[in-house]
Amino acid sequence: MNFDLTSEQKMIQKTIRDFAREEVAPGAIDRDRTKEFPKEAFKKLADLGMMGLPFPEEYGGAGGDTVSFAIVTEELSKACASTGITYSAHISLGGAPINMFGTDEQKRKYLTPICTGESFGAFGLTEPNAGSDAGGTQTSAVKEGNEYVINGNKSFITNASYAKHLALTAITGKTESGSKEISAIIVPTDAEGFRVVDNYEKMGLNASNTTELVLENVRVPEENLLGKKGEGFKQFLATLDGGRIGIGAMALGIAEAAFEKALQYSKERKQFGKTLSQFQVTQFKLADMAMKIELAKNMIYKAAWLKDQGRPFAKEASMCKLYASEAAMEIADEAIQIHGGYGYMKEYEVERYMRDAKLLEIGEGTSEVQRMVISRLIGC
Repeated sequence: MNFDLTSEQKMIQKTIRDFAREEVAPGAIDRDRTKEFPKEAFKKLADLGMMGLPFPEEYGGAGGDTVSFAIVTEELSKACASTGITYSAHISLGGAPINMFGTDEQKRKYLTPICTGESFGAFGLTEPNAGSDAGGTQTSAVKEGNEYVINGNKSFITNASYAKHLALTAITGKTESGSKEISAIIVPTDAEGFRVVDNYEKMGLNASNTTELVLENVRVPEENLLGKKGEGFKQFLATLDGGRIGIGAMALGIAEAAFEKALQYSKERKQFGKTLSQFQVTQFKLADMAMKIELAKNMIYKAAWLKDQGRPFAKEASMCKLYASEAAMEIADEAIQIHGGYGYMKEYEVERYMRDAKLLEIGEGTSEVQRMVISRLIGC
């Protein structure tokens, strides 16, 4: 059993850590306030070869692994979680389903611009009435000749304003048992009848792009069907398994940032003639925070490693997403508590970590859904 990163993974870690510290972290407070999307940072990430990190070189990717993807997501999220979620969704939701289920022609046409950074990756699953119950999809795709005509709405979609195309789920008919037949279809965002509505006021992750999609008689050719007809439900479950590693890595980055701020502040702030770090109550808080971070890191890297080995990883992905997201919230809360009144102030950043972390207990399957998934996978 070897817990060491490979030389390539260490190089990626150092590169992205330096980049995040120098290019991403300095403007994080302002971006949270102004809600400015960090587009310039992603141009530089494309130059570094990170935008297609885990995808094959023949489509413009870097041929990297899932562990490296987790490392990059962790480091970006530590500096700015809005940047982290943009990157994670770009890879795990935007590029991954096309890479896993697309034809060679689809990959060359749609995965390549994602890998090069020409387009951001996005994925249309959630709807106003289909969140945790993704099977409640109402968006429809009716076959007319050699085209699909799509009508419906998607909500809480990451990166759509900056995507040139995205895969989305829609009802394409009924199964033999009479249930919904759900398929995945690639839709260009400049198609007639396709609208992106950016009107959400969010609690956190304010510099990330979160939108509603409106599709009114959007026509796409039948060759835009992703994989086989009727396999959309299975495809998005597989997509979410990989995405949960990304969410776990995001949570880890936020937790590390909150812990480091709390540790530093505890050594500087004096009360009753001693620094906060000299009080046992503070020491115990910090010890618990450090332990949770280490546990989360091991769970996330293991899930990523299993995926890279081609072994089953759905249980571990749900576990790492569940544990890391809840730990990030707990650690951010304790960081605020250690900062006292200053922790409530935006200039000290720890309050942002809590606001950003909360989404991670909800997105890509709520904590309750993760417990349902884990229960099923352990044989309950």
